[in-house]
Amino acid sequence: MKLAPDYVPAHGLLVGKSVLVTAAAGAGIGFAVAKRAAEEGCRALFISDVHERRLHEAVKAIQTETGLQQVHALLCDVSQEAQVQNLIDNAHAQMGGIDVLINNAGMGTSKRIVDMDDDEWNKVIGVTLTGTFRVTRAALRVMQPRGRGCIINNASVLGWRAQTEQAHYAAAKAGVMALTRCAALEAAEFGIRINAVAPSIAIHAFLKKSASEELLNELSAKEAFGRGAEPWEVANVMIFLASDYSSYMTGEVVSVSSQRA
Repeated sequence: MKLAPDYVPAHGLLVGKSVLVTAAAGAGIGFAVAKRAAEEGCRALFISDVHERRLHEAVKAIQTETGLQQVHALLCDVSQEAQVQNLIDNAHAQMGGIDVLINNAGMGTSKRIVDMDDDEWNKVIGVTLTGTFRVTRAALRVMQPRGRGCIINNASVLGWRAQTEQAHYAAAKAGVMALTRCAALEAAEFGIRINAVAPSIAIHAFLKKSASEELLNELSAKEAFGRGAEPWEVANVMIFLASDYSSYMTGEVVSVSSQRA
């Protein structure tokens, strides 16, 4: 397996902006993009997750590693409308407005369609797709009066490509892609941009616990670089989409993958 490149130094891409990231605890893409936002100079950062201990650990890690002290946190299950509204209300109030929202919350399981019950299907769709819709809806309601804002959704290459035992997750991620495109048209008149990234595989500690080494090696071998992405490599593309360097991009889904190079 090939080695990842060196960590990219910050370039001040988010100086003066306030950033909200969902599902930012732990070691995955959410934490990586939250940390990257702090490194890129955001003035305030608000993170949420459903894991209280890991959420507070994430706050301390970001403060220690980046020096940003304006890091707020709140528990939020994006499948619950009241919790989503509470998150947006608190983030908007404590940061003096939300400039950037990164919808990272999602979940998946592995199950063949014939063995999948309604509850499992609904849970994956409810968090991954409907949760993204809920947070986007609530954020737009506070972004639109300000006449600016940027939303980045975390989709997946499975929104385009087929994989066995992933019908629910793939359907949810394809829905996130369609939601991104439609919401972008509605938001454009308010000066708000909405884009998405579609990673293939990003290797992190939680994934290593939830998937076998054999499966991860198999998926990594399909990548042109012979390895899965580092979470921060996906985060870098999210930061680009959140920055003014992507000012003419909206409704786009950017593949962060070497799978079909």
